[in-house]
Amino acid sequence: MSHIRSLLPSLPPAERRVATVATDDPARVAALTISELAGECSTSETTVVRFCRAVGLRGYPDLRIALASAAAMSGGLGPIFGAEIAADDSLDDVVKKVGFADARAVEETIEQLDVASLRAVVDAVVAARRIEVYGVGASALIALDLQQKLHRIGRVVFAWPDPHTALTSAALLTRHDVAIGISHTGETIDTASALSQAKERGAVTVAVTNYPRSSIARLAQHVLTTATRETTFRSGAMTSRIAALTLVDCLFVAVAQRDYAATVDALDRTREVMFGARKRFENGRRRSPGPAG
Repeated sequence: MSHIRSLLPSLPPAERRVATVATDDPARVAALTISELAGECSTSETTVVRFCRAVGLRGYPDLRIALASAAAMSGGLGPIFGAEIAADDSLDDVVKKVGFADARAVEETIEQLDVASLRAVVDAVVAARRIEVYGVGASALIALDLQQKLHRIGRVVFAWPDPHTALTSAALLTRHDVAIGISHTGETIDTASALSQAKERGAVTVAVTNYPRSSIARLAQHVLTTATRETTFRSGAMTSRIAALTLVDCLFVAVAQRDYAATVDALDRTREVMFGARKRFENGRRRSPGPAG
């Protein structure tokens, strides 16, 4: 289902209707005939078949199998906890729906992750002279998280949430560098511009996005896709943020693992200096005289 949802923006309107109906309730749609599904989507059987092929399936029987499998994996909870948050939902329902959506985003992201692409990105990051990460809005938080993690193990990495700084910095990259663009939709203009500039300079380019046919995906040599389905509160970047952070964690751990001893040493040293700073602060606070009486 995550693969189908990731292709939604690139599908023609009629095929998009089929995709939406199919992913909204896979268990129910798996029981429909092709003519019933076509009627429900106000389209033709030919369009349904065309949709099946567009998402990599041989035909409608394969789609029904995929839908039934997806429904079984969700344990029947999707229609309950995977639904939109309604105005009259209880707080208990809200908590369950948010938890279910976040958990499914992580599970589906890992299930569809192209490990070969991840390995190629890890190779590039390990060999890079310099790593730059671009993202705005909620994606900037993910970029900063990746910067903090890689910096702790001694990598030269910069996250640029400011679009002008990102663009000018990208202009100074070389073929020895890596540029990573993060955008849920893959259509964020500022991120695409910085990634395009990095590509022109010969840097290895990487896209982290939910949509493999998006603008930043087309600019990138390597694409790492999330699998999320944002709902009513999309502006809060909820499940997309959780899924992208999962990818960032996978990338960081894989890079750190390449030189295990050096990673452990770097983490120990940075941990020790932070502990020392905290102790000095606490000791200084204890020695400070109290306010005059």
